[in-house]
Amino acid sequence: MIEDLIRKNRSCRRFYQRHPLETDLLKDLVNLARLSASGHNKQPLTYILSGDPATNEAIFPCLGWAAHLKDWSGPKEGERPSGYIIILGDTQISKDFGVDHGIAAQSILLGAREKGLAGCMIGTINRNRIRKIFDLDDRYDVLLVIALGEPRETVVIEAVLPDGDTRYWRDEKHVHHVPKRDLKNIILDVR
Repeated sequence: MIEDLIRKNRSCRRFYQRHPLETDLLKDLVNLARLSASGHNKQPLTYILSGDPATNEAIFPCLGWAAHLKDWSGPKEGERPSGYIIILGDTQISKDFGVDHGIAAQSILLGAREKGLAGCMIGTINRNRIRKIFDLDDRYDVLLVIALGEPRETVVIEAVLPDGDTRYWRDEKHVHHVPKRDLKNIILDVR
């Protein structure tokens, strides 16, 4: 059921790094994005795939990992992603990517979850460094990076406390807690 898949699809930031991700698997995930909706059906997204440890090592320091976890600078060696999908916008197709990259990223992450993998959509990116690593033509905008791998952490959904704080946190057992607003608080009754 789709609700179960969505509940399981939490941002995962720690992985079993040695679990390899084959290029064909990454292509299968991008194919899900390809089949997803696109504004005006322009399909302006392009992807860079990496399951290669050396390339992954070059990508890793370009990423910001968890703004609310102030005492954590990101996954340590052995817990890093074993694959990445970098989502690019091709400006020769469109100058405005709308929400296409969000739709594509969600499709990729749901597909990964269905395969027993997990991932994290990352928007805090050193874009200039990514451009240099891959010698990207100016026509491509770096939009998002998706980190992927076999999950090494437990992520649970919690109710938002009465103070309304939605910041995620980790407990002493390193379980990652993600508060979500209640359904009755997000539907506006305008009758």
